[in-house]
Amino acid sequence: MAGELIDIFDPSGSCIGRVERSRAHGDNRLLHRAAHVLVFAPDGRLLLQKRAVTKRIQPGKWDASVGGHLASGEDFETAARREMAEELGLAEDTPLEFLFDVQIRNEIESEDARVYRAVSGGPFDFQKEEIDEVRFFTATELQDPGRQAEFTPCLKHELELLYGGR
Repeated sequence: MAGELIDIFDPSGSCIGRVERSRAHGDNRLLHRAAHVLVFAPDGRLLLQKRAVTKRIQPGKWDASVGGHLASGEDFETAARREMAEELGLAEDTPLEFLFDVQIRNEIESEDARVYRAVSGGPFDFQKEEIDEVRFFTATELQDPGRQAEFTPCLKHELELLYGGR
């Protein structure tokens, strides 16, 4: 069975076709675009979720709370709202605040992403078949160097922008 197909882009931002999602990771010639939503509890803690070992992309690593590839013809905010609804059960009209754009280029990620912030107390309806564990972290915990080994390169970059004095 074929994997999920996503749009890929050249370095100038022109769409050059569609490939299986797994091919867009680890090949810096192939860029993909994604929208991330960092979901904060009302007390300021940030929600993260641990992917199940069955996920093909970086199994068992902590990643941004909600992140998804843009579908063909979809803009960043539409993708973010779709992922919020699908992964966490949040209403698609949950207020979003634009935070920053991220460009990731390393041996694992090759991604242009737009990051949004949402504040919500839940309730959350997680995809149990894809997520092992869901936790809220304080800003102090997220910036703990000992914990950083658990995070994906994309999340590390996002946290640096979020807390590193952008």
